[in-house]
Formats: sequence, structure tokens, C-alpha cells
Amino acid sequence: MTYRIGAYVVDTRDDRIAQVVGEGDTLVAVRQPGGEAVWEVPPSALRLATREDRNAAGLRPYLSGCAECVELDDAQQKAVGEDRSRAAAAVRMHWIVTHGVATEGHR
Repeated sequence: MTYRIGAYVVDTRDDRIAQVVGEGDTLVAVRQPGGEAVWEVPPSALRLATREDRNAAGLRPYLSGCAECVELDDAQQKAVGEDRSRAAAAVRMHWIVTHGVATEGHR
């Protein structure tokens, strides 16, 4: 199975959640969310992380593998004042347009 860059998966060999950072011919490169260390996993040892997996790992439900969600959230976390309000609006608009859902209840 092929996983998108940024998707959250579980390495079933040790039940560890990871984020896909690359894919080669035979292995998938993953890293711990927010971490820097990368390891490689055979695709057969991965499964897509469920909402419960992501919540248990302390990940926000809306950061489910969409690279743009990650970038927008990072910008919002770093913004202050009016810029933070604009960044929050950008997150909401992205969710509505790209994912087809309102953000209420996703934060």
C-alpha cells in the first residue's frame, strides 16, 4: 500500500505511531510526530492510524496527514494578535474548501 507524505501510520511491529516522510521502492521512511529521527518500515508492517490512534498520541484530529493542514497549524501556533486571527481563519477556510467540513468541533 502507498501512503501519502504526511499521513499518520502505525508501525505494527512495535505499535508506534509515525508520520510518513518518504517512500522508496521497498521501504517507507517514517518519523515520530514532531521528532527528527527517521526509520524505515516495510509497507506490510504499516497501517493507517485511526482517529483513536492519533488522539491517544496527542495529535489534533484535523492533522490527519494533510501537509497543508500541518503548515497552516504551524503558522497559527507561531502567530500573535491579528495575525493569529487571520491564521485561524485560513485554517477554517482550508478545512471547508479542501476537506468539505466546518472546523467547529475539530479544535
